Amino acid sequence: MASPPIFTLADMPVPMVFATHRIIRDCNAEFAALFGYARQDLVDTSFSRLYPAIADFVRTGEMWRHHLPGGAVYHDERVMAGADGKRFWCRVNGRARDAADPFAAALYCFEPMSRPVSATTLKLTGRQRQIMTLVAQGKTNTDIAREVGLSRRTVEAHRLRLSRSVGVANSAELVAWFLSQPTTLE
Repeated sequence: MASPPIFTLADMPVPMVFATHRIIRDCNAEFAALFGYARQDLVDTSFSRLYPAIADFVRTGEMWRHHLPGGAVYHDERVMAGADGKRFWCRVNGRARDAADPFAAALYCFEPMSRPVSATTLKLTGRQRQIMTLVAQGKTNTDIAREVGLSRRTVEAHRLRLSRSVGVANSAELVAWFLSQPTTLE
């Protein structure tokens, strides 16, 4: 009986990357194209170059550190930056191989989202964007607090400040505002 074919990252039709300790060790052409790089320009470089700011890289790492152990699959949505500096939303799914060290070896799939990154969205802090994304996913304050390592009250305070800053009265209006931002940057 013939053995099944072996697939590599290059065979995958979606943007995928293999990393060790947040260093890109291999990626497919789709992943490189998503960010506007040639594949060879990304291999053996830090993921930090793909984030709008180093603080976003650190915050995402802490969140994933809490959720990837044990070989679990984890996902989030975040703003990333391309080679040209343009920002865009991505949904990222990942799985760690080593339960004791979630960054020792991990495979990630990046899915570009049609959600616009507007000038108003860019004015939000990284933490505000993170919380806003989780609110838009329908998560409760308790769920968000657990996921990002904050107290429920701190999450409530962030949501209140977000609502006030954009002039909406409740979470439904906040989500509607977030999802309806114009696609052009000012």
